[in-house]
Amino acid sequence: MSLDDLSAAIGEQYSDLGEELTVSLDRETRNELAMLSVAMEPDDPDELVRRAVHMLFQTQVDTGKLDFHLRSGYDVTYDEYLSGMTFDEMTGGQFPQQQQNDDRRYQF
Repeated sequence: MSLDDLSAAIGEQYSDLGEELTVSLDRETRNELAMLSVAMEPDDPDELVRRAVHMLFQTQVDTGKLDFHLRSGYDVTYDEYLSGMTFDEMTGGQFPQQQQNDDRRYQF
């Protein structure tokens, strides 16, 4: 898989989701959503679900879990997706090398 495959899959999934999504709630989720609705008083409980998706997404990005899954399935990272280029395309396939002498690396 590649960056183009990922972009195509995201575009397809985006279209499939549409504007609204019906989600069935189990007892625990309904209880937690009710608690959050009472405590945070949103105009609509849907707003809490949108916030939850944003929070989950940010957590996955921050912990590197999203990159892990993207690398496993598409061999790209989220940063590569955002830039529209793979790391190899950005660097010409060359990894940056340190220009210093490593002889003293482990000396204090």
